[in-house]
Amino acid sequence: MTFRINKLAVFGVGLIGGSFAMALRQAGVVGEVVGVGRGRENLELALRLGVVDSIAEPEDAVRGADLVMLAVPVGQMGGVMARIAARLEAGAVVTDAGSTKQDVAEIAQTSLQSSLDCFVPGHPIAGAELSGVAAASADLFQGKQVVLTPCTQTSADALLRVRQAWQACGAQVAEMSPAEHDRVFAAVSHLPHLLAFALVDDIAGKANAGQLFGYAASGFRDFTRIAGSHPEMWRDICLANRVALLGELDAYRGQLERLRTALEQGDGAALERVFARASAARNAWAANKKNA
Repeated sequence: MTFRINKLAVFGVGLIGGSFAMALRQAGVVGEVVGVGRGRENLELALRLGVVDSIAEPEDAVRGADLVMLAVPVGQMGGVMARIAARLEAGAVVTDAGSTKQDVAEIAQTSLQSSLDCFVPGHPIAGAELSGVAAASADLFQGKQVVLTPCTQTSADALLRVRQAWQACGAQVAEMSPAEHDRVFAAVSHLPHLLAFALVDDIAGKANAGQLFGYAASGFRDFTRIAGSHPEMWRDICLANRVALLGELDAYRGQLERLRTALEQGDGAALERVFARASAARNAWAANKKNA
């Protein structure tokens, strides 16, 4: 049977939610798109841009929807699920785009009890430091990875429908358990964001911040690009995954201490060994990404 979404309800019509709707529309697999969100101005822009066909309150948005995308900060997931649970159509598939998965799965156990078989947690590995529907793009997910982390109750049919939706967006879909997902992304996503925010905040708080920013160039730009990301979203992500993130932060702190000792002792060989391993690993990763 041909994959088709008759009505899509998008909660959070920003970079991810807006791009999801645009990609599905571009693929020709979605009919009506309804937008839900806290910011009226952003929703009205989404309406003018044709990203959504209408704007509705949560309870009304899910009426008749066969797919519901929750692209809101993880801290809002519980409230949204609680509002829509009783209004979901029988068999309506619910998925999310949160950057943490164990907490979302646990929230669903309480808030979506009667619809757990139709809930498919997910995480698109795509984004930018910009937010809002103005930053959305139909091509955002082309060739990008999306990780699905089904719950034990998730039905095979619901999982397939969400997989098909992401594939229609041009994404490559993988599966992990929620726990494995959170351990992996604490290391390669959440920690880098934490470090970027910390560095920029440190420099911004210095008495000569203007002078420092004035001389910052491409290296600073590349390292700190993600510090321009949505503060509320990243606050929620860090708190939601704090156990795994604290473990990664402690490991990184140990690495910094070893580098500090090498600097203090003038141990150039130790510094070079770390730099060489890091350079080789980074170049290999970049080459694999380029060839993928």
